[in-house]
Amino acid sequence: MHFSGNLVDLFSRTIRYGQLTVENGFITQRTDLGDERPGEPYLLPGFVDAHVHVESSMLTPAQFARLAVTHGTVATVSDPHEIGNVLGVAGVEYMIEDGKRVPFKFCFGAPSCVPATTFETAGATIDVADVRRLLEMPEIGYLAEMMNFPGVLHGDPDVLAKIAAARALGKPVDGHAPGLRGGDAQRYIDAGMTTDHECFTYEEGLDKARRGLHILIREGSAAKNFEALIPLLADFPEQIMFCSDDKHPDSLVVNHIDELVRRALAKGHDLFDTLRAACLNPVRHYRLPVGLLRQGDPADFIFVDNLQTFRVQRTLIDGAVVAENGVTGIPDLRSKIVNKFNCQPRQPEDFVVRRTGGGPLRVIEALDGQLITNALLLEPTVDDGRIVADPAQDVLKITVVNRYADAPPAVAFIRNFGLKRGALASSVGHDSHNIIAVGCDDNSLCRAVNEIIAVGGGVCAVGEDGGQVLPLPIAGLMTDADGYAVAGHYTRLDQFVKNDLGSTLQSPFMTLSFMALLVIPFLKLSDKGLFDGGQFSFVSIEDTI
Repeated sequence: MHFSGNLVDLFSRTIRYGQLTVENGFITQRTDLGDERPGEPYLLPGFVDAHVHVESSMLTPAQFARLAVTHGTVATVSDPHEIGNVLGVAGVEYMIEDGKRVPFKFCFGAPSCVPATTFETAGATIDVADVRRLLEMPEIGYLAEMMNFPGVLHGDPDVLAKIAAARALGKPVDGHAPGLRGGDAQRYIDAGMTTDHECFTYEEGLDKARRGLHILIREGSAAKNFEALIPLLADFPEQIMFCSDDKHPDSLVVNHIDELVRRALAKGHDLFDTLRAACLNPVRHYRLPVGLLRQGDPADFIFVDNLQTFRVQRTLIDGAVVAENGVTGIPDLRSKIVNKFNCQPRQPEDFVVRRTGGGPLRVIEALDGQLITNALLLEPTVDDGRIVADPAQDVLKITVVNRYADAPPAVAFIRNFGLKRGALASSVGHDSHNIIAVGCDDNSLCRAVNEIIAVGGGVCAVGEDGGQVLPLPIAGLMTDADGYAVAGHYTRLDQFVKNDLGSTLQSPFMTLSFMALLVIPFLKLSDKGLFDGGQFSFVSIEDTI
């Protein structure tokens, strides 16, 4: 089989017209046919998402791949710690086996922090022995994000044992240390970290890049750090990769890593530096079995129309066409249903917060496009001895409900969701994936939570005249329904939250899912209570200092 076009060589940094001969899934010959021919298609290596939680697409690996290949993505470096927090090692194995059913190159990691902290209830534990066993599997390519950076810095024996297991097997260790700078960052890197996808300012990225860390520029559905970090590409082209981290299905239908390539080029960045970040660096760093358009490589490459619009015309993996002109060639497959959901419906009274002191109210401030939050001190709105939500002041109730066992809900307050009425809820609540909900009143909050319980996991929104729910029957995180249908359903739900309920966030459900992520500062809520990420301890709802 022969393929002709302008061949983009990332090693010689040249473009020449030529022909590829593909046999049995490999490039067996590259033939140079002369100078670049404008107007002819360009052939280049496929894109790699250098860090993504497939579960956050709400799709199984098989369904995720169907959508991703239409944008030229041929591989992902995937951390399965979402399902790991629900089902443990069995969840990781589920992702591996489901991914094997389709022609796509998933590189899964061994989750390093399950549960993420001891301050929340998860559905499972992945201990040191489990991590070692996973790392010995050929499908596991690395130790996934070490979120417990305090454990690294303070020499926690289990943390260090997990890192040592990866290093002994020659597998890289992913970092996760938002805001860590200076000497502490150096100590974290010296412990074995090789990447960080959590930098949210240029200064932080620069500090870590100068210390030799690979910086992953993230642009997902909630966290958007491209604008802040892309200037690093010009000075550290060998250390930059592109990733999405978390990408909802409506967004994955539209674009993937291809969009970051277009945006980098539009800002004037060098073509080869940009493609290095999108293709070459992740393949080399994680030693992925992904071709880079060389003779003898697997035939993983894409056709694009030109080097400005970068519209992907065709995607090939192991020599097989898996997408053409925006139409996927990967079949629509059903998957096994696995789950863990064991809680009973709640009552509105479960979400009542009684006034206990005279101090100001601690309020989480969600930040649009960021995973970090601020901690505010506001005067509470009190009704008959109860602290209540005040939508007029954009102070709403937030709750986290343990989905693994019956327990009293944790309730606090949050600003910047902008809801004028109703509530939204989800069983996607990083990282333990308990039920998380935000609402304008106790009745709405209770209705939304009970919708999630009734379907065994999903995302939903309720208003005055009813609501909508998208069931996620696989671990309460994913569905095996057709990815395009899921994206359409999710879009309608997202628009309902914005247009009918009044949310002002770009991605309200994605932002909601991170409000229980205790390892990201500053103020978050777990099923056990309000948590200060700066002090790394629980705090009261009312400030009594």
